[in-house]
Amino acid sequence: MSLATRVIPCLDVDAGRVVKGINFENLRDAGDPVELAHRYDEQGADELTFLDVTASSGDRETTYEIVRATAQEIFIPLTVGGGVRTVEDVDKLLRAGADKVGVNTAAIARPQLIDEVADRFGAQVLVLSADVRRCRPDGQRTPSGFEVTTHGGRTGTGIDAIAWCEESAWRGAGEILLNSMDADGTKAGFDIELIGLVRARVGIPIIASGGAGAPEHFPAAVRAGADAVLAASVFHYGELTIAQVKDAMRAAGVPVR
Repeated sequence: MSLATRVIPCLDVDAGRVVKGINFENLRDAGDPVELAHRYDEQGADELTFLDVTASSGDRETTYEIVRATAQEIFIPLTVGGGVRTVEDVDKLLRAGADKVGVNTAAIARPQLIDEVADRFGAQVLVLSADVRRCRPDGQRTPSGFEVTTHGGRTGTGIDAIAWCEESAWRGAGEILLNSMDADGTKAGFDIELIGLVRARVGIPIIASGGAGAPEHFPAAVRAGADAVLAASVFHYGELTIAQVKDAMRAAGVPVR
């Protein structure tokens, strides 16, 4: 029997408010994180992801008080990321109510962080959050044509995104949150090519993120290799509900809870 595909709303949080933009830019307010978390829990979301989108670029820690308040409102797994730099940061987030913790910028700067977190807490706690974009014509090329970025997508690295996902998996990441910067906020569909390239190289679960705009986009991401589908603005602004997405996946033959 196939495993059920998870449907995951994402709360991108900046200064205590949920925000959403396009291609990681021009962020606008989308509501209170605690209220939205409660709504998605009631709607039947399988998990919830909370990303402090300016913690790394602002060189600060994730807001633990908001994480704690969000965790108290829900009864589904909570993944928290943003500004996580050390094993101690992971420990504090778990104590604040997170079930899983996402790492990105700090892991690229020092990949051993992945090993350390996995060794201490187990792979099931560690989510590698990869903010990926196609290589720019005026920038450094990578073998796959995709590069991973840091600081909330603000800084290119020249590191091949597919190779980085593969390395993260063997270092101990439990799953990969694959964020397509090119598709982010466009509502034109997930980056199917990117999902397929990563799926061919890793055996751990992939969460597809970036580009959801219509019910049919979600089963397409699963057919490309995703184990879970994540969306933000279409849920925040009421364009789609969790139930509509699950109905579309069921109709397409994709198992859901």
